[in-house]
Formats: sequence, C-alpha cells, structure tokens
Amino acid sequence: MPETDAKMGVVTLVEAICQALDEEMARDERVVLIGQDIGARGGVFRVTDGLLEKFGEKRVIEAPLSISAQVGVAVGMALYGLLPVVEIQAADILAYGFHQIVNEAARMCYRSNGVWQAPLVIRAPYGGGVGGGLYESQSVEAFFSHVPGLKVIVPSSPYDAKGLLKAAIRDPNPVLFLEARKGYRNLRGKVPGGDYFVTIGSARVSRPGKDVSVYAYGMMHTYVLRAAELAARRGVETEVVDLRTLAPLDRETVLISVQKTGKALIVHEDNLTGGYGAELAAVIAEEAFTALDAPVRRLATSDSPAAPFSRSLQENFYLTPEKIAAAILSLAAY
Repeated sequence: MPETDAKMGVVTLVEAICQALDEEMARDERVVLIGQDIGARGGVFRVTDGLLEKFGEKRVIEAPLSISAQVGVAVGMALYGLLPVVEIQAADILAYGFHQIVNEAARMCYRSNGVWQAPLVIRAPYGGGVGGGLYESQSVEAFFSHVPGLKVIVPSSPYDAKGLLKAAIRDPNPVLFLEARKGYRNLRGKVPGGDYFVTIGSARVSRPGKDVSVYAYGMMHTYVLRAAELAARRGVETEVVDLRTLAPLDRETVLISVQKTGKALIVHEDNLTGGYGAELAAVIAEEAFTALDAPVRRLATSDSPAAPFSRSLQENFYLTPEKIAAAILSLAAY
C-alpha cells in the first residue's frame, strides 16, 4: 500500500511501533498483546505505554517470567483465531522460547498440511551499544532466519517499523520482529498518521550509487548511510540496500544492485562466523558471480562470546561509520 496522504509526524522508533500496535488493536479486536510488564508499566522500553488504559487487561495481558509459556500461549491463541503479539524484553532470552518458536509456531502449517495456521508476531529488542553487556546486547537474527516457516523482519526506520509491524500482524504466518535497542530513541523519522503497510520481503535502495553495494539492516543501516557520506568525500559513490526483511530475502533487489556496481560489502552487528552475512554472501556468489570484480566482503563484530560492559571497550568492539567507510574505500580500490 502506498504512503497515505495523512499528516506526517516525526516520531521515534518506539513511538512508531506503539502507533502500529494501537492502530491494529483498534482495527481488529482479535489483536491481543502478551508480555512481561507491558501493562501498567508500558513495557521495559515503554513501547506499550497507554495501551492497557485504552484496550483493557483482556487484550493487554501481563505474562509470567517464562518465555516458553508466553510463546506457547500465543501459539494456542493463534490456533483459535486470535492475533497475538508477544513482547519479549530482550532477544537474548528468546533462547528460552526456542522450542515453541521453531518446533511449534514455524512448523504448524506444514505439519497440519495447511489445516492450522499460527499467525502471531514476536517482538524483541536486539543488538548492543547501550551498555547491556552479556545478556542484553546479542544479535540473534541468524539463528531464526535459518528456520523455514518463520518470517524475520528487522526494520531500520520508524516508517518501516510501523508499516512492517502492521503487515506482520496481518500476515497468516508467524513473524519474528526484531527492533534495534540502540535505535529505539535514536532513530527518528516521518511517519503517516493514517493506515499503511510495508510489504514483507521487500528490500529498498536507500541511497543510489555506482561503485560499491553495501547491504545492511537495523541500526547498521543508519551507520552505513553515514559511512557512505564519508566515502563520498573520497570520491566513492556507495549504493546502500536496506534489507528490511531477512526471511524471506528480496533476492532480486540484492542482485540488481551488485550487478550494477560489481562490488558487495555486507555489514551486520552480529559476530562474523555464521552470521546472516554468510548467507547473503553465498547468494551473491552463486547468482551474480559473473558480475563481480572483487570478492564479496563481510564486516561484522568479532567472534567474542559477548559484548563488553566497559564503554571504552564497547567503542572498540562495535562497528562505527568510520570503520564501515574504511571498508567501503578498501573494497572500491580492489
């Protein structure tokens, strides 16, 4: 659906997500929220602030501290016709609900030969840069993008977050909706007040260029845009592709870009080995090999067990626009 003519307001990522939940709950009484502290407190990041007062405790449901129970209950609700949206306080603890997500929700339609569907959304903040240390800094997208039957979305802007979340709630499949922790109040942008959605499975070229294609998602997309500006000062024009959806992947947009530039750099916040960039690099190498005039390169955080608590060590651990710009310039000069 195209952008509406409704008045555009500048909002944060948190506000855009709250708008999406508010509008979808008002539109369809089957939409219910489940999560820990999402009621009176409005969620640990205040995403659901005000929704309890508006929709009541039967639709904004406080859950016990059991991720497996939260997701399992949501699967049951979905099977009986509701549209549950589960808020998990940190993507790091999705591991506790892995069985319910991977073996139940993602495989429900397949195991029943299409008789049952599990249309639920699981929202969770991912990534670091906010001092979360071991248990509130992880990027988990590669684990779940591997699972057939599960859609994985990582928005990079308030506009996309609202439009993609609305689309996810209306989708008949289970969706994992990952939200950049650092972007909750740092990412701001114009968002229409009216109803609209962004198509799941569509990437977008957010900055056209001719020398290097750079692929990113979530918070790293903003860093890549800043890096592209730095590289432009050195005469390198970077094409930036915002993936937005990791599963399903928009292969067409990915391949058209690299076929134009001949060079591909994949940037993500997760550690390098086995990260989502490996899958994307394989797609490019297999399907656009003859267009390449340089190796496909990945830029990610190190293969460390966890992010450090120390602010100074974090600055060394994480990617920055300057590090990304250096990688762009190196690849352009190959």
